[in-house]
Amino acid sequence: QVQLVESGGGLVQAGGSLRLSCAASGRTFSTYAMGWFRQAPGKEREFVAAVSWSSGKNTNYADSVKGRFTISRDNAKNTVYLQMNSLKPEDTAVYFCAARKFTMSTVVSAYDYWGQGTQVTVSS
Repeated sequence: QVQLVESGGGLVQAGGSLRLSCAASGRTFSTYAMGWFRQAPGKEREFVAAVSWSSGKNTNYADSVKGRFTISRDNAKNTVYLQMNSLKPEDTAVYFCAARKFTMSTVVSAYDYWGQGTQVTVSS
């Protein structure tokens, strides 16, 4: 079992930055690929970014955030981060982190463990 707890959300003006963190329980964090997803009101949950297991040398991003968001992981701290720069009002959503064994995926249903989410609101 893996428990995930997100933090770092909040209210920010357009053009600003936030860094989300996701702390994981357990001793096998490095064996999990990690992903960030988001869900805006009335919309489906969508993929944002993913980082590969172990060293995290491989990453994948949704086109809508490419060049603005950066995902990274610190296995010593059992934590994955999402650095969000140049935020836009359309980035407003609840952001979730998720974990699955080994391989990255952009698919919501491929992930086995989810956090409770953290709200990000970007004002124009």
